[in-house]
Amino acid sequence: MLRGKSTMPINRRQLILNSAGLGAYFAFSAQPLAAADDQRATIHSKTIPSTGELLPVIGLGTNRWVAAGSKSAIDELRGTLLAFKKMGGRVIDTAPSYRTSEKALGHLIAELGFADAFFLATKVDRNGKQDGIARMQNSLEQLGTDSVDLMQVHNLRGAETQLTTLMEWKEQGTIRYIGATTSRTSQFAEMELLMKTYPLDFVQLNYSLRDREAEDRLLPIARDKGIAVMVNRPFAHGHLFSAFENQALPQWAIEMGCANWAQFFLKYVVSHPAVTCTIPGTTNERHVVDNMGAGFGEQPDAQMRRQQEDLFAAL
Repeated sequence: MLRGKSTMPINRRQLILNSAGLGAYFAFSAQPLAAADDQRATIHSKTIPSTGELLPVIGLGTNRWVAAGSKSAIDELRGTLLAFKKMGGRVIDTAPSYRTSEKALGHLIAELGFADAFFLATKVDRNGKQDGIARMQNSLEQLGTDSVDLMQVHNLRGAETQLTTLMEWKEQGTIRYIGATTSRTSQFAEMELLMKTYPLDFVQLNYSLRDREAEDRLLPIARDKGIAVMVNRPFAHGHLFSAFENQALPQWAIEMGCANWAQFFLKYVVSHPAVTCTIPGTTNERHVVDNMGAGFGEQPDAQMRRQQEDLFAAL
């Protein structure tokens, strides 16, 4: 059980204000962005096993992006996207069920001239074949493109039917990679079967310092079968920030290059040998700078990962 005064997870900003102070937050946040301007500093990347293509280990989730927001909200999204790209970000994950996130993303990519800058991943969430095709065609329209890098079956809905279509679209060149997603441990058995049955390029799953069930079965299968792993919920729905609410970063974590808890949590996730990248969701420019900072500097080795696990277990 997580220790805290409330069952509601504390958010990142509250954690910063409670522990390090706002001044320290802005000082830390500026460091990775400055590092990205240094040509000697490059974000860590990992390969997609099926092709060898390199992807930065930190991506961007857009589940809260809204196309029809206020001018200040759209400006914030624009700043987030610009900061993400500036720091070497490429992988952006969206979905038609994320309200108007595909439309918001498509508009900003067109406005900023970033048509070929990103590795775009979206999803299909229908049971029937024709419904799935219509859903994916609408996604392409919203994103303003005639192809995407990765199409995923969302939360395994209609998986067998949709994967047949995805394989056809991949053959036609409309999508480059195919995959399936889950954010529910209860679906891990079904995901395991799909991984063993279909030629998946990617799986997307929930994994964090708090929620490590994927280590038991799915991550080993991904390594054995050469499937890339994209991780969602790396902060365990914010519960990790709650768990560490009253804790200061240990010195060994600072020496590892962690400027804040977000980077501590993300470095743990992407240092797993089977994980290709993670996609923390944010609409906040400062948060995306924090997140991207986890892709720079030293990454935890096996001993450091055990230290991270022990620190969490001791709470």
